[in-house]
Amino acid sequence: MPTYDYKCDNCEHELEIFQSITAKPKKKCPKCGKLKLKRLLGTGAGLIFKGSGFYETDYRSDSYKKGAESETKSTTETKTDAKKETKSDTKKADAKPASKKEKKK
Repeated sequence: MPTYDYKCDNCEHELEIFQSITAKPKKKCPKCGKLKLKRLLGTGAGLIFKGSGFYETDYRSDSYKKGAESETKSTTETKTDAKKETKSDTKKADAKPASKKEKKK
């Protein structure tokens, strides 16, 4: 349940009330008793809760996700190329040099 900020237009009293989202806004000021209490707009309205966790990375833009995906692909390709080069270098090192007798023939 969220906390809402209220301010009385009559006595300027400010307070926070912890109430359900579906609850109707309070009207009566607890300090002066007048029906001049107004709910203020808060900064928490942009917070989104969804999915299995509440992490900033859950709400990444599509362009960020595409960039991260292409970066992952390029990293994987680079690793694959490095493995191929290592295998070909190993084959060259494993080859035996020609013996002196074979060179003379």
